[in-house]
Amino acid sequence: MPFSPRWTEEADSRFRELQAAATASLLNRQKNRKAKAARAEGLFKQIEKCVRLLLDNPRHPGLKTHEYDSIEHPYDKKSKVFEAYVQNQTPGAYRLFWCYGPQKGEITIIGSQKNSTLELRCSDSMTF
Repeated sequence: MPFSPRWTEEADSRFRELQAAATASLLNRQKNRKAKAARAEGLFKQIEKCVRLLLDNPRHPGLKTHEYDSIEHPYDKKSKVFEAYVQNQTPGAYRLFWCYGPQKGEITIIGSQKNSTLELRCSDSMTF
């Protein structure tokens, strides 16, 4: 991967919540011997894939990456924050918000939210 990830505290917390929900869902599904994955599993899988593609190539066509003006860059107020699609053509689709930095070769994941209910705060980043 050409970029290494950094996560804001809020983004890291949200990622771990989604991961825990997906793991619990998977264990419950295996226990009940059900084949169809739950929504939590699918969402986490999509977010994981989005992060993987983002770190490999931020301009990957499937991410539909573009500038996002409503969130301030956590390190440099003059730099840009970007939005990448986790889901597409889905009501309340999830989006991933990210920026370059603070060091060269790093991407900071600022947060992920449903498209219709965006409320993010930038906080100190932490290495994931």
